[in-house]
Amino acid sequence: MIIEHAWLPVTPGREDEFASAIAAALPLIESAPGCHGAEVRRQIENPSTFLLVVRWTSVEDHMNFRASELFESWRRHTHPFYESPASVTHFSEVLAR
Repeated sequence: MIIEHAWLPVTPGREDEFASAIAAALPLIESAPGCHGAEVRRQIENPSTFLLVVRWTSVEDHMNFRASELFESWRRHTHPFYESPASVTHFSEVLAR
């Protein structure tokens, strides 16, 4: 399992609109093959910044989602609120202790 980490810079003043839009859009990403859940958090220091965390079986599953109609629907719901492009990275499994 991998984790997608997406830093979402929302246009100041549109945070509440974005929160409503992403709440409606989360079922889209969660319905994608290989998705094991997603959550969004709002940054305390800068309330215009949100963090999307998605659990995927693999990076390939995430890339397949990005090539799908589900992603186009996701984009229509969420991308109009971004002040600048989202920054997306992937993290591997938890390191051994």
